[in-house]
Amino acid sequence: MAIKITDECINCGACEPECPNNAIYEGGADWKIGNDSFNGDATTPTGANGFFSADYFFIVPDKCTECVGFHDEPQCAAVCPVDCCVPDPTHVEEKDALLAKKDYLDNLGR
Repeated sequence: MAIKITDECINCGACEPECPNNAIYEGGADWKIGNDSFNGDATTPTGANGFFSADYFFIVPDKCTECVGFHDEPQCAAVCPVDCCVPDPTHVEEKDALLAKKDYLDNLGR
């Protein structure tokens, strides 16, 4: 399951540098997967939508592995001072799928 950032985000930015997958972006920012750049609430390659925010930090579900393969827990949630990095029930994935996503992102260079 991917992590999402709720609208309680205070835009402190603590989460962004902690993400090993570069899945977290400042509100309104263009985001990318490999060499492909996207802007706005464009759908991710797997069709996920509703993750983008123009107002606060957001997590791209196609890049979030909940830190599986890197850490024991999602680092964004661990450092968030207002606990707004929470599991996203609309993007549920098993550990094997998260590890496969990590390998895919490793091959793309994130």
